[in-house]
Amino acid sequence: MKLHIRSGLTWFILLIALIAAVWVVISITRHNDGQPAMQRLSIGSHAPDFEGVNTNGEKIRLADYWGKVVVINFWASWCGPCVNEMPLINGVFQDHPDDVATLFVNAGESKGTIMEFLAAHQFEFPVLIDAAGKIAGAYSITGLPATYILNKDGAISQAIIGEIQNKQQLDNAIEDARGD
Repeated sequence: MKLHIRSGLTWFILLIALIAAVWVVISITRHNDGQPAMQRLSIGSHAPDFEGVNTNGEKIRLADYWGKVVVINFWASWCGPCVNEMPLINGVFQDHPDDVATLFVNAGESKGTIMEFLAAHQFEFPVLIDAAGKIAGAYSITGLPATYILNKDGAISQAIIGEIQNKQQLDNAIEDARGD
């Protein structure tokens, strides 16, 4: 009897998780302002500007970072590959505080969920909250993780769709964006 109840509860939890995942994907891929969805951004094109609030309550605008290389990482706490690559991107955040801006954009989750995740994983970086998926929509995000590296002029230097494999891959992308 206990096994049957436990099995039913497991399936129920998996069903809820699946529904939540589908909802997040739908919310980050639709465009909320009535405009047609943008075409996938191309290397060399100017990155769409955006504005939002981070987990520290600070207003963030992408254009404020022009003049620096910018790493924009779209992620969610339920995304295994996102979680796997976070230490690498956190390393950029810590190693390059002055010359590389690192913007972590959480796609589709609430501030409470984000804060719980950060505390559980002992990450201290601020995260831009994109609960409605507006920023992800501007970047035509259809899967997570997705990382854009912008040069100092705000043009897209590289796009890494999927999990970043190693530190060298990320370091090379940053060096390319610097033009070194």
